[in-house]
Amino acid sequence: MFDLFSWSHILILLTVALVVVGPKDLPRLMNMAGKWVGKARTMANEFKKSFDDMARQSELDELRAEIEKLKVDDPVADVSRDLNHEIQRTLNPIDTGNPVDPAAALPMQETPAPRSGEYQVSETSVPPANPETAAS
Repeated sequence: MFDLFSWSHILILLTVALVVVGPKDLPRLMNMAGKWVGKARTMANEFKKSFDDMARQSELDELRAEIEKLKVDDPVADVSRDLNHEIQRTLNPIDTGNPVDPAAALPMQETPAPRSGEYQVSETSVPPANPETAAS
């Protein structure tokens, strides 16, 4: 706090102030000096706070600019867009000018007849093997 003056300097200043101002007005002078120092500290803190806010705002602006640049030049978005376009082109072949019959596009696989001891697999549900276990 007292970086400018040493304790001996402060003691000399207080002695001179006591002699010049007098013991009667010295408390009022010290009160006024304290208020000035308080106002100066408040102004210095506001000044420092405004510089900190400006620095923080500039950092935020830089971050916003970087985010906008990433949004514009996003390589992942380009790949995603190309992939979506390719999927849409594959699913809708009519749009490409190459009409393709969907039934002809998929090869038909015939299921062989079951051999002896094998069962035909169907899409219906299989009844339980033991009726007693199904009831419980």
